[in-house]
Amino acid sequence: MATRPVVVIGDVGLDVLVRPHGAIQHGTDTRSDVLVSPGGAGGNTATWLAAYQLDVTLIARIGDDPAGLAVRADLETAGVTPALHVDPEHATCTVVVLVDAAGERTMLPDRGANRHLSVTDVELNALELGGGGHGIPHLHVSGYVLFDEGSRAAGLAALRQARDLGWTTSVDPQSPAHLRAVGADAFLAWVDGVDLLLPNEPELACLGGEEAALRAVDAIVVTEDARGARWVCRDAWPVRVPAPHVEVVDSTGAGDAFNAGFLRAWLAGETTQSALEAGVAAGSAAVTRVGARPRRSR
Repeated sequence: MATRPVVVIGDVGLDVLVRPHGAIQHGTDTRSDVLVSPGGAGGNTATWLAAYQLDVTLIARIGDDPAGLAVRADLETAGVTPALHVDPEHATCTVVVLVDAAGERTMLPDRGANRHLSVTDVELNALELGGGGHGIPHLHVSGYVLFDEGSRAAGLAALRQARDLGWTTSVDPQSPAHLRAVGADAFLAWVDGVDLLLPNEPELACLGGEEAALRAVDAIVVTEDARGARWVCRDAWPVRVPAPHVEVVDSTGAGDAFNAGFLRAWLAGETTQSALEAGVAAGSAAVTRVGARPRRSR
């Protein structure tokens, strides 16, 4: 079991999951199943890591509102150390997630307070990384932090600090739409020197493919939806692991779960094959139920 502490910087908030019973009837009513649950890419990955008994700290911003209180309480219950900064002016993040009959999701996000994460919020030296973790810490950054101008400086500052401190680092690009908006060159400049980039296939295509990405980062871990995942780096043969056949109920947070599963094994020094298998197992488990968080034992 890995014991290296992990710091996650990324969004946390509430997901409003909407599963329409049929085609959406614009201008009138469409019967739906609606569930409000904790979410946010940073919070999702952090809680999956905590489920593996890792020492994990989440840095994010929440609003001074009931949603923020609920988010903090949920993280603490999940075993995550919440380094949450309360924004007095902006509300806690909320994301409306439309889930279709095939389990595919379309997200309508309002990052809220997360958009205003500041450089002073991400002082890594000020963190008390305790619990059961020891060894070189690892920093994982959600790409959403880098896309918004309001939080970008914080994400870049954290990556610089981690490199200066000798930590290992990973980044998930998160969104093809946002990658197209900022451009591949800009994003690859932001993540230059990162140890692991964790895109899915559409995100990697937006970045110009494997060759372009490997000019900036040491290794790429690419999720391939139902086909599995692969590892590509500069000085070794690619490794690919297939995914098991599962019934997809809700794909929300599947990539965040994959990240946690992969990182858990990779940080423990397991083989690339084993780390990919762990990531695929976590992602496959995530899509079989509604919501983006791991199932908790009662």
